[in-house]
Amino acid sequence: MTSKAQVGSVSEARGPAPGPGPAPVGVLVVEDDATIRRAVQLALERYGYRVDVAADGLGGLEAFRAGAHDLLILDVMLPELDGIGLCHRIREESPVPVLMMSARGDALDVVAGLEAGADDYVVKPVDTAVMVARIRALLRRATFGPDGPAPGKTGRDRAPDHLLTFGDLTVDTLGMEVRRAGATVSLTPTELRLLLEFAAAPGSVLDRRRLLRDVWDYGWEGDTRVVDLCVLRLRKKIGSGRIETVRGFGYKLVRG
Repeated sequence: MTSKAQVGSVSEARGPAPGPGPAPVGVLVVEDDATIRRAVQLALERYGYRVDVAADGLGGLEAFRAGAHDLLILDVMLPELDGIGLCHRIREESPVPVLMMSARGDALDVVAGLEAGADDYVVKPVDTAVMVARIRALLRRATFGPDGPAPGKTGRDRAPDHLLTFGDLTVDTLGMEVRRAGATVSLTPTELRLLLEFAAAPGSVLDRRRLLRDVWDYGWEGDTRVVDLCVLRLRKKIGSGRIETVRGFGYKLVRG
């Protein structure tokens, strides 16, 4: 179990003081441990975020539906409705970025959270610098668009035609829309950015480390399970045969 001493370092973290400008980013933290909940809230507020909190899954769902939040942080182990179930419920209603917190860093927790639709995860005791970096990366993915940063940082040229077609799949890189057999495909920001990476280089194998760097914005070694689970979710939405696994190397988008 996470001790108060372990989470104390979170509440002592210092970030830049909020200044004048646009409304602060709204974050909802759902955590049943009052000490951890308060520590995370204080840490994020010092970085300029507007933070709402809830102590259980049902309270978190109610708070999510009642307020406007740009990002959610969910603990895996919650009373009433656990974090996995809460993430499932939220994904039925919204593509809002979701960051899971796991007390154990257990593989089953991580996999279950990502399969439920979470975009990323952190392990307790929480390292504030890591959490804020993950939050910023998630928010960048949620707000990128035709007038913002292009997905990926490789400098490669994009096709002049903004409508890319792969079999029955059409990707509109300007409108940020995806259609399969004419029907709109609902993707989370992370899934969309992942698909755009593949669509920019159809037929080319993209390895997991490169995808962690270009899609998740990881400037450090990350957990490649994040990539594998997001690819799995994306396959379910665009067709299981559209993204091919190249064993020992990575994944590629099938052209035809």
